[in-house]
Amino acid sequence: MIEDSLTEARTKMGKAVDAAKEDFAAVRTGRANPSLFSSLLVDYYGAPTPLQQLASFQNPEARTLLITPYDKSALNEIEKALRNSDLGANPANDGNVIRVVMPELTEERRREYVKMVSGKAEEARVSVRNIRRHAKTEIEKLVKDGEAGEDEGARAEKDLEAVTKKHIEQIDELLKRKEAELLAV
Repeated sequence: MIEDSLTEARTKMGKAVDAAKEDFAAVRTGRANPSLFSSLLVDYYGAPTPLQQLASFQNPEARTLLITPYDKSALNEIEKALRNSDLGANPANDGNVIRVVMPELTEERRREYVKMVSGKAEEARVSVRNIRRHAKTEIEKLVKDGEAGEDEGARAEKDLEAVTKKHIEQIDELLKRKEAELLAV
């Protein structure tokens, strides 16, 4: 029973780290990248649909991205979603494709991105700590109900702390790398 709680906590913490990686990938650096648009939703026939399901992406230049919709009728909705996003993109629609030229990153904008990434890292850390708290409560309940011994419970809590520390360190390492990438000119 205790091992099940620890295994579940490890899995969920791993997913929290993966979610942080995805969040960090969506924050742009000097290059235009299709992953920037991974969380962008487009109103497609009344349903919010991820942009990546509606179009293909090409990267002809470092700061330019060509978005080719599979359905040409979605062109205007895609352009509107890009304009309303907080990516700072300026889309140009030529009737067939949308050309997105990402602006140069200024020092101020880089600092904003670092703050945003730090916030996402903190959200991931909080998520890991909440998973730890939940698993610890389960372990304490098992010990209290007599389904596990106190020594076994103490050992499991120690393991849980080690797993939590490892996952938080992974998040911190990801944050450090992303900050260095963002601040590199």
